[in-house]
Amino acid sequence: MADYDENQFLSLVVPFYNEGSALQAFFARVVPVLESVPGTRFEIVCVNDGSSDDTLARLIEVSRRDARVRVIDLTRNFGKEAALTAGIDEAFGDAVIPIDADLQDPPELIPVMVEKWRDGAEVVLAQRSSRATDTFLKRVTATAYYRVHNWMSELKIPENVGDFRLMDRAVVNALKQLPERHRFMKGLFAWVGFSTAIVQYERAPRSAGESKFSGWRLWNLALEGITSFSTLPLRSWTYVGSFVAMIAFCYGSFIVARTIVLGVDVPGYASVLSLLLFFGGLQLIGLGVLGEYIGRIYDESKARPIYLVKRRYQDRRPQGRFGSGGRVISLAAGGKRQ
Repeated sequence: MADYDENQFLSLVVPFYNEGSALQAFFARVVPVLESVPGTRFEIVCVNDGSSDDTLARLIEVSRRDARVRVIDLTRNFGKEAALTAGIDEAFGDAVIPIDADLQDPPELIPVMVEKWRDGAEVVLAQRSSRATDTFLKRVTATAYYRVHNWMSELKIPENVGDFRLMDRAVVNALKQLPERHRFMKGLFAWVGFSTAIVQYERAPRSAGESKFSGWRLWNLALEGITSFSTLPLRSWTYVGSFVAMIAFCYGSFIVARTIVLGVDVPGYASVLSLLLFFGGLQLIGLGVLGEYIGRIYDESKARPIYLVKRRYQDRRPQGRFGSGGRVISLAAGGKRQ
């Protein structure tokens, strides 16, 4: 194993949205694991993404008992991608590890990831060796999505890899330079590059509560990933239009030749109506794809912040040296420190 600094600082970034029932089990399992990593200090950056249950109150209570826990309270629910961005922006660590609060991603993998990092990897991906805990439909759709995305986009996203990973401070600083408001974090993580290692694990069921990602939200996230990293849906309509025009020309030539040879035939209204509906549907689909991209251009042009911080709890820099590039984001909308 390569030599390493005995004063390395780790940041665990955890978005929370209505996870009050899972919170006690999360800290009971995560803190001992972080304490067991030799030669490191750590912080846990908890981002409350507009929870409507007692998640914030529980987080504040934990942060008062343990100075290593910091709480970032957003003004409303901005979504997981924005909450994850907020946590990464707030993290001080030489290495930053995003993880979900549901404990489906095992914290016990963190020491292994740190070892890979110390051996020279700038990114350590945690890859699911199986998705046995997911429903059959979710497994099928997830597999299909990764294949479709990687076929359509030049940027390849590793299959069965979520947000759970370790990133060196250099990687985090690179991520902070990406300004887009529509965030597809898996794509952004892959886009910045850097030397990467992979560790595999078995994903467990949720420790408590229910998933906040409905089928509709997963569908919208999939659209976000495709439109953020591929223009193939736009370019494909050039080929669809050319193909339809060629078919129409061939059919028109056939009608002209048949009329010359056999005379005028009485046209069928059913076939005309079918063609009109078919081509009208194609045009609407094309407009819909175009609208997806224009809508994203419109949102980006407004340049609104990705998130707003209402208040920070236990907001102070760790004692001693911390990762280069660590910074405190300016308080938004008159947020207070406590």
